[in-house]
Amino acid sequence: MRNPYEVLGVPKSASEDEIKKAFRKLAKRYHPDRNKSDPSAKEKFAEATNANDILGDAAKRAQFDRGEIDNEGKPRAAGFEGFSAGGPGGFGQQGFSAGFGGPRGRQHDIFSEIFKGFAGRSPDFAGQEFGAEMGGRGREQAPNLDIEADLSVTLEDVANGGSRRVVLPGGRELEVTIPVGVKEGKVIRLRGQGRPGPGGRGAGDTLLKIRYAAHPLFKVEGRDLVHRLDVPLADAYLGGTVRVPTLTGAIEMTIPKQTDGGRTFRLRGKGLPASQGETGQPAGDLLVTVNIILPRGDADLEAMLKKRRDFTV
Repeated sequence: MRNPYEVLGVPKSASEDEIKKAFRKLAKRYHPDRNKSDPSAKEKFAEATNANDILGDAAKRAQFDRGEIDNEGKPRAAGFEGFSAGGPGGFGQQGFSAGFGGPRGRQHDIFSEIFKGFAGRSPDFAGQEFGAEMGGRGREQAPNLDIEADLSVTLEDVANGGSRRVVLPGGRELEVTIPVGVKEGKVIRLRGQGRPGPGGRGAGDTLLKIRYAAHPLFKVEGRDLVHRLDVPLADAYLGGTVRVPTLTGAIEMTIPKQTDGGRTFRLRGKGLPASQGETGQPAGDLLVTVNIILPRGDADLEAMLKKRRDFTV
């Protein structure tokens, strides 16, 4: 994985806005939906997303600049935020590979009660929870045997389902299933995949908290998605059909005559789907706000508008 500054093509002095603009430019260029015949585009899109995850987060960017994490966001030494496990003989602080970062701007004390929020909590999903009862056997287990980390997922994964391969401390690899419609903040519990218990007791669990990765085209508002669509002046004034991106592919939308800039259209059911356990609940909507693009260098249009302005004055 290349240096994230090199990937985004920005200097180390780049502002937050410059980083955001550079990422959006690359994401639009290499998005898989626009490059279905180019297998390398998916890798470039993932590389740009990884770079943005590091540089777009002030805390992670500072860690990278100090040399505490590498180009993939992995820890170079103790102090990584991705994992924390306490107790005597614990791991200290270790991290995920595959792009998982810890809670932003928060340092973990490995001897603190890191699992107050999780101890004794029932699973969010059945199995993995939803299928990966990795070690679900009767055992005595102390909370400090558990490991917690953030799991960054794309909105496409939320819409279509997917999987992520994670690497646990000690090199163990697991394939984690991402259910359709999973909500941000939900916790996936991997039974028996935490810190091994002393004296032959059962291992703790690994708990992965879902975090939505930044998307170049959509902003999330609950289950709804918000998109700003560039529309040519002619289509806005005369009406027409435009292409609108969604998480499952572009669709056509009709623009009525004399549509003002800033007008928002609601596409029912084109947002994020309902999650497991929300049977009967509708999917979110896609809110499309029109951004009118003015033509450049159109002498005829300029002359007509000048004439019309002079006439009305």
